[in-house]
Amino acid sequence: MIAIRDGMNGYLAEPTTPNGAGIVVIQEIFGINAVMRGIADGLAAQGYVALVPDLFWRLEPGVDITDKTDAEWKKALDLMNRFDAAKGVDDIQASIDVLRARVRKVGAVGYCLGGLLAYLAAARTDSDASVSYYGVNIPAFLGETANIRKPLMLHIAAEDGFVPKPAQEQMIAGLKDNPQVTLHRYDGVDHAFARPGGKNFNAAAAELANNRTAEFFRRHLV
Repeated sequence: MIAIRDGMNGYLAEPTTPNGAGIVVIQEIFGINAVMRGIADGLAAQGYVALVPDLFWRLEPGVDITDKTDAEWKKALDLMNRFDAAKGVDDIQASIDVLRARVRKVGAVGYCLGGLLAYLAAARTDSDASVSYYGVNIPAFLGETANIRKPLMLHIAAEDGFVPKPAQEQMIAGLKDNPQVTLHRYDGVDHAFARPGGKNFNAAAAELANNRTAEFFRRHLV
């Protein structure tokens, strides 16, 4: 773990062969758990300096739970409900600043709650390129679409239990006129289809989305 700002730390994965770019990995509602650390390690294997900030640090530092038990879900949902998204975006900018001291360009990728925050990062931070996986509650922030001036990719689960189809259509309609935005919708898959080991994990959809993300970051960051 490294210090990002006073009281806030993050998990840092450093590449053996750096490509000159960095990526902020934005957590789900389960904290900096093995899934998030694994994503960061995977990005480091591709050459990126990857940083997972502890965005729940104001509520409870060091949250590291899974999606496997009812008690963990209860805790995760409680943290999400008490989480201040605006402060989270500020923490993401602080994380971007830490990486900018090391690399030329910095992007962001987020999942679930982090998917919303990746969208907000595209609108409110100086991220050079951002990717959102099954972001929740994005329609509430479509008024910020005009502020997105750097590339943003969104992966949408067509059968997302947390983002119903009317909300998906709102997102598509609200973002279609911004040339910086690319949307992909995956038929037949539910929320968190790219979470390894999760009940909704879909290997084919995850591979397709992850390959698109990898190519997107190579094009815009490296």
